[in-house]
Amino acid sequence: MSETPATDMKAAKRPTKTQAAWLRRGLGEPGGKLPLFNEQGQRVNDRMVQSCLDHGWAEPWFENPLKPNWLVCKLTERGRAAIGGSQ
Repeated sequence: MSETPATDMKAAKRPTKTQAAWLRRGLGEPGGKLPLFNEQGQRVNDRMVQSCLDHGWAEPWFENPLKPNWLVCKLTERGRAAIGGSQ
């Protein structure tokens, strides 16, 4: 038996552990800037970033003039709420 769309929507309301860890890193940054790299110096996964954008947990912030294909994002209020962060 497959899941109903309502069940899928419930599961999608909370960030995964990886998403939440990335979003939390924006809590202590000016403007809620989210990192382009993880703690090991690797680029964060583009699909994970896009998923956070799709859920409204992050939003594009500005164009990176040195690396135009890199998306610089910031944490949104919805993202703060999703990870239990304060304003």
